Amino acid sequence: MNETRRILVVDDEPAMRAGLTEVLARGGFTVEQAATAEEALARLRDGAGDAVDLLVTDLRLPGMSGLELVREARLAGADAGVIVITAHGTVEDAVAAMKLGAFDFLTKPFSPGDLLHLATRALGERTRDATGTDVRGGGRARGAEASAPRRRTIVTRDPGMQRMLEIAESVASSRAPVLVQGESGTGKELLARYLHEHGSRRGRPFVAVNCAALPRDLLESELFGHERGAFTGAIGRKIGKFELANGGTILLDEISEMELGLQAKLLRVLQEYEIDRVGGTAPVPVDVRVVATTNRLLRELVDRGKFREDLYYRLTVIPLALPPLRERRGDIDLLATHFLERFGAGRKLVLSPAAREALRNRPWPGNVRELENAIERAALLARAPVLEPADFEGESRAPLQIGGSLAGLTVREMERRLIVDTLKRTRNNRTQAARLLGISIRTLRNKLAEYRQRGDLEPGLLTGS
Repeated sequence: MNETRRILVVDDEPAMRAGLTEVLARGGFTVEQAATAEEALARLRDGAGDAVDLLVTDLRLPGMSGLELVREARLAGADAGVIVITAHGTVEDAVAAMKLGAFDFLTKPFSPGDLLHLATRALGERTRDATGTDVRGGGRARGAEASAPRRRTIVTRDPGMQRMLEIAESVASSRAPVLVQGESGTGKELLARYLHEHGSRRGRPFVAVNCAALPRDLLESELFGHERGAFTGAIGRKIGKFELANGGTILLDEISEMELGLQAKLLRVLQEYEIDRVGGTAPVPVDVRVVATTNRLLRELVDRGKFREDLYYRLTVIPLALPPLRERRGDIDLLATHFLERFGAGRKLVLSPAAREALRNRPWPGNVRELENAIERAALLARAPVLEPADFEGESRAPLQIGGSLAGLTVREMERRLIVDTLKRTRNNRTQAARLLGISIRTLRNKLAEYRQRGDLEPGLLTGS
């Protein structure tokens, strides 16, 4: 829940510090400020530092720099996540921030929505258990172990899942490649992070790449980097994801979408542990643990000539399979309760017996992700502390019901009424409204600006997170 998450903002410019604080506070977080790295470090060291969940710091600070602050904070045992902000973004700074364990690197100028989204993701990656808290081991006590990196936990009582997690933990410190297979929404990336955080590479970079999101030429440069002049537009050297992940783990999400030619280059990396930058003249050694995920059957793709057989065997040194939620129905109650606690926003919400039964009987084709989204929506729109089956009806068909007759309305007016009604239901929280509407926060801001210009926006909706 956001109000329990503490963020420490460090910036020497009062206006920027105030702006960052306002944006994050609107997102529901508890925010504290520091004008210098020294002040922030004292805050992290004074015994209350364990309460800071996220450090948002400018790179350029008087005296100690932002990166020095992160380094000293780690040496002092502070366990906060880190976002580094700078107007002077360079490859070297990005690499240094990643090696120090920064979650991400935000370059000025950026929008408030970008900051809020990144902070939410950073905090979510630290505690988000798209399959929850591992009931086998329970929670970790703070104190003697508080300075150790937090490990990814997974909520399950399913015997098959628990056996799979035991295997994952036993191979977590190996450098052998891992292939995680499972349907969409089962938590493949979560398992990849679980592997990383339970092995000897925890505390080192974890870099995720979506192989389906970029065309071949861009993906090669993204993975391996390029030299200046390697192609039109290459105005400088770019460090690729493999180099950024050096010493840590790289996640190749949806590996089945990688083009055959690039698969051959990946195979060489797995065999030689060195990469060739695009346009480079010499190989660059890397020490990286590769975890690949796919929601398709790679063996079938190999048989059809769509995936290299040698790469398939190289990746399946350690194969892990995540079962769909319909095969672990005993976890539905556990997960529903976990997500309800997360999305309750300070309200004590519970599921009625009828609601629990209804959730257990649903097919959940979208798996844990679908369950998570259903619980989040119901929690946001709940009008009573006890959720009933009706609170979970229609989320996949109609985001919200708009009062009054729709006859005679234009599509534009229906859109406006849906957006306004969603903002009212979410108490004018734009981040939550955008998520419910299935649009980006940028699109929502543009729509509100359009309505404001036309005079179609209520005064109370002129501000919001």
